[in-house]
Amino acid sequence: MSTTTVDDVHGHDDHHHDAGPVNEPTWRDGKRYAWLLGLIVPLGPFLGWGLVEATGLGVFWWIGPALVFGLMPVLDLVIGTDAENPPDRVLAWLERDRYYRWCTYAFLPLQYAGLIFAAWMLADGDLSLLEQLGLTFTVGCVSGIAINTAHELGHKRASSERWLSKIALAQSFYGHFFIEHNRGHHVRVATPEDPASSRLGESFYAFWPRTVKGSLASAWELERERFQRLGTSPWTIKNDLLNAWLMSVVLYGALLAVFGIGIAPFLLIQVVFGFSLLEVVNYLEHYGLRRQKRDDGSGRYERTRPSHSWNSNNVASNVFLYHLQRHSDHHAHPLRRYQALRHFDEAPELPTGYAGMIVLALVPPLWRRVMDPRVLAHYGGDVTRANLHPRKRERLLRRYGGAATTDAASGATGGAATASAGGEAGGAAPAHRCPECGYLYEVAAGDPREGFPPGTPWSAIPDDWACPDCGVEDKRSFLPVTGAVAGA
Repeated sequence: MSTTTVDDVHGHDDHHHDAGPVNEPTWRDGKRYAWLLGLIVPLGPFLGWGLVEATGLGVFWWIGPALVFGLMPVLDLVIGTDAENPPDRVLAWLERDRYYRWCTYAFLPLQYAGLIFAAWMLADGDLSLLEQLGLTFTVGCVSGIAINTAHELGHKRASSERWLSKIALAQSFYGHFFIEHNRGHHVRVATPEDPASSRLGESFYAFWPRTVKGSLASAWELERERFQRLGTSPWTIKNDLLNAWLMSVVLYGALLAVFGIGIAPFLLIQVVFGFSLLEVVNYLEHYGLRRQKRDDGSGRYERTRPSHSWNSNNVASNVFLYHLQRHSDHHAHPLRRYQALRHFDEAPELPTGYAGMIVLALVPPLWRRVMDPRVLAHYGGDVTRANLHPRKRERLLRRYGGAATTDAASGATGGAATASAGGEAGGAAPAHRCPECGYLYEVAAGDPREGFPPGTPWSAIPDDWACPDCGVEDKRSFLPVTGAVAGA
């Protein structure tokens, strides 16, 4: 899909966005203009209307589910995979190309134009109940995939992109995803403590209530802790959970005021369908995978690696989902933009793209038949290293071997902590840097948003405080920065 002839490009490998200018290479992204196909999704309500008008067939109001659950899985099988990576030397240049950002920005006005259009059509009264439901589920598909757009935007440092992420989430009423995903899921991913990491033997139908409830509770707790450090109440408009939800309240209040209370059931259906589409993707992204405990006796989990997320290089669904399926690189380097995400051989591979895997997840016996052997193979036959569903633990151990008392964490791995800056050696340094994304904590400036006012010493930062930008590293892995801090 890509041309790999590259001139010498002076830049940085990956995610450090503050590097200097980078010369444009001769390499070209073979998917560059294919990313625009992602805008077909928010156009779903308009495409359905156009096809109904052209053919007189009301079945086209179901175009959203037909695309997501029908056409996309077929395209994945027909078009196949592309495991090629952009050369390391072009990554900094590739991330700076603003064209890719506008591909995601353009999603939002189309998303809301489609929602308003659908509300108008639902209120008009000319559609049959079956046609209304078709349009509702089409809008729900847009709502669910908009969460993926919010996911891409919400991981960036720019405050404008983070606000756009909240706007994209307003339709699904899932604004707490902005908090829980970045500051919860990325910290606890592939561990039993993470509500968004599914377990071996757990069906999607068991996972759904656990993740919906657990993610919401986690988001509130994360914000409560932040405001506790600030010494104020979390019941404020500055609370990211509350201001994100307020966007949804205003949005739906306006729609109901303009188009009438009669469309409320359809709006509710598309909300639930939309965030359920997100949760079924969460289900398949880390199924059965578990980070092991470090072998340094600290009780901490090893650093997140590509081997802790299921990966897929299927071209069709990757284009529609802004490379979400290269999820392994995303969790290893959360700030990396979608166009620069890479394939890693160590990452476990799904048998097909997300679209097909979603359909598979809805049929638990078929899902287990396909995925359980892959989890077992990933761990070399040692099921005790997998993230086991507690209710199925004894049964899984009997089936695949291993003593009932064996803890998956006993497979501790080499991931000894990066030299800790939180100890005696680096505690007095004027600044400390995250070794993953380069986030810099300066004692003089503090981080008021995180609840650390200027002058807060490094020793006062909790050991389990995770990097607020990437979530990959916690305080104990930060590196001391000595000498001149500015521009470090």
